[in-house]
Amino acid sequence: MSQLRWESDHFRDGRFFNPGVPPHRFSQLLKWIIRRKVGPWRTSFSLVAPPPPSARVNGGEVRATFVNHSTFLIQTEGQNILTDPIWSERASPVSFLGPKRHRPPGIAFDDLPAIDTVLISHNHYDHLDVPTLKKIQARDAPAIFCPLGVARLLGEIGFQQIYELDWWQSQMRPGLRVHCVPAQHFSSRTPFDRNRTLWCGWMLEAAGGNLFFAGDTGFGHHFAAIRNKFEPIRLALLPIGAFKPEWFMGPVHMTPEQAVEACRILQAGTSIAMHFGTFALADDGETEPVDRLSKCLSTMHEPDLVWVLKEGEGRRIPVQKLDKR
Repeated sequence: MSQLRWESDHFRDGRFFNPGVPPHRFSQLLKWIIRRKVGPWRTSFSLVAPPPPSARVNGGEVRATFVNHSTFLIQTEGQNILTDPIWSERASPVSFLGPKRHRPPGIAFDDLPAIDTVLISHNHYDHLDVPTLKKIQARDAPAIFCPLGVARLLGEIGFQQIYELDWWQSQMRPGLRVHCVPAQHFSSRTPFDRNRTLWCGWMLEAAGGNLFFAGDTGFGHHFAAIRNKFEPIRLALLPIGAFKPEWFMGPVHMTPEQAVEACRILQAGTSIAMHFGTFALADDGETEPVDRLSKCLSTMHEPDLVWVLKEGEGRRIPVQKLDKR
């Protein structure tokens, strides 16, 4: 199959790359696999389901509901936006192998309101889940946003309204503008397609404020660039998990402490943690990301700087105070 080509300053010789960040070497991957020591995870987890979310949130009010992992329902301006949706039991191309879900989704799929827009940050199986996307497309036929190279797969799933963007490109939707913004990560769905498609974060520019979904990302200069372009930022959804071992995961996944630093750089009015406690993707244990985040915030005497929501918990996002920091 021929490879697509893109006119982009972070695309070269058929592959995307993180500017200024050396790619992983195979020897590093092999070293990690041989030496893996995964922290503890519970084999089962019960969940008391909260009430289903509202059908719509109108005007400048913003409500964010944490499903789990990197899946959020964002509601504002009468629009329902879903980030990296996954309701499958495994983050895998097959149902019998691959990372298994340790916690159930905080919202049953059938309790989701009608979805208008889906945001996909990259093509990893825990962020682009084909069975879930097929169900969303069949039920709601929403618009879907993705980074370069991902549209072909989404078209095969059946989506009709596909917006495929490069970093810093944008597209209007009813009541908001959707911006594709940089992230520091990688892509692949097979051993043979590494970095053939792009990865990104998303910024929703709405009347009620700018809302940032970071996707998967390591810590880097892109946070300052995003702040400079979009400040003030009302909400930032930031990953805190899959960070161990740090010598290997550091370029592509933030530690909880780095997520706090990213929060301070972004100067977001509200920040919420994600990408933890659902799938065992690296060597950190189930509670380690939240434990380290809590310890960091306690040391700073700012326990509410980054919120940690329970599965299915939804909160109204306060209007940002511009003099917060």
